[in-house]
Amino acid sequence: MEEEVQTNSHELDEETLFVVSQTFKALSDPTRIRILNLLCCKEHSVNEITEELNLGQSTVSHQLRFLKNLRLVKFRREGTTLYYSSDDIHVMNLLHQAIDHAKH
Repeated sequence: MEEEVQTNSHELDEETLFVVSQTFKALSDPTRIRILNLLCCKEHSVNEITEELNLGQSTVSHQLRFLKNLRLVKFRREGTTLYYSSDDIHVMNLLHQAIDHAKH
């Protein structure tokens, strides 16, 4: 039996449309998915992310900047090291639902 999906009967405003499309854009890139999935449980430095995911530092920095601009990740500074963590539980839930769906 299919679950009913709740929909709003009114049109979405331009800002909402933009934010939703940017969120899905963020989740459409495999590298960003890997980074968000890594950050879901605990914070990591840029170096830890590059090592854990076997990615170049410039790639990781570029993707983190993209995610930070969308407020999907946040950072804190400790000395000269930046530690990143997830900053939007709703998007993380959406990501995990998509991962669960893909494994189903």
